[in-house]
Amino acid sequence: MPGKKNTTKDHLPSIKLLIAKDWQDYELIDSGDGYKLERFGPYKLARPEPEAFWSTTLKDSVWNSADALFSVTDEKNGGHWDIKEKLPQRWPIQYKGIQFWVQITGSRQIGIFPEQSGQWDWISYQIRKNRRQLNILNLFGYTGMASLVAARAGARVTHLDASKKAIIWAKENQDLSNLSDKPIRWLVDDALKFVQRENRRGNMYDAIILDPPKFGRGPKGEVWEFYKLLPALLHSCRSVLSKNPQFVLLTAYAVKASALTLYNALSDMMGDTRGNLIPGEVIIKEKSAGRLISRSVYASWSSK
Repeated sequence: MPGKKNTTKDHLPSIKLLIAKDWQDYELIDSGDGYKLERFGPYKLARPEPEAFWSTTLKDSVWNSADALFSVTDEKNGGHWDIKEKLPQRWPIQYKGIQFWVQITGSRQIGIFPEQSGQWDWISYQIRKNRRQLNILNLFGYTGMASLVAARAGARVTHLDASKKAIIWAKENQDLSNLSDKPIRWLVDDALKFVQRENRRGNMYDAIILDPPKFGRGPKGEVWEFYKLLPALLHSCRSVLSKNPQFVLLTAYAVKASALTLYNALSDMMGDTRGNLIPGEVIIKEKSAGRLISRSVYASWSSK
């Protein structure tokens, strides 16, 4: 109405750039021409990076020194590795005392997303600031780094992934890190079905970590589609959060969604529960020219 004062406050959330740092066994050496050159321990790998459409900084001789190059083709996994003889099939590296296996697989993935180290530090902080043992659910947990970080920080963890191979790999990382005595429950299951069963069983969690893929299949052939099923999964996750939740972390790779998309989805999930809600991007900084590469988007909620 004319003359009526608008008392509504516009709230524009700030996008937080969460950068990977404190690494010794990893570095992004250079990037460009659709690739990134990385060092994992003593070995260098060249892998596709579609966002790096600028020119490389370092000379060809540096790139040619890579121990393995993933060549993009029309093959089943999008390409294949060209490997030099001295490169082992897998080797250990560590981050702040947690060790894990890096392994050349049939795809370009090698069992670790080093840019997530900033998220691991955030998870550890959220757990350590509590004076009680938190019960944490890690969905789409892959090879277990977030679960190992959480367990070492003092949490009790339920780790779930649809891939039996990933679970075996995660257990090997647990043994390698001398964390076999930590309370981690390793499960091969479909994320949505599991959370729905946990709700019916009355099991509750103080925190939830979600890193869903764009597309995937469950252990019994269940189809996962990010845009179609994420709303239902978040709704089910809300039903298994305890009365005093501590944090929720939602990350997305290779999807046409912004950090604000995840921010809105997480805001809808948490409703009126008071806390700090932050949208952001997970980034990594190259050594050669200092350029920042966004690797994923995320949204986090934490209790006040």
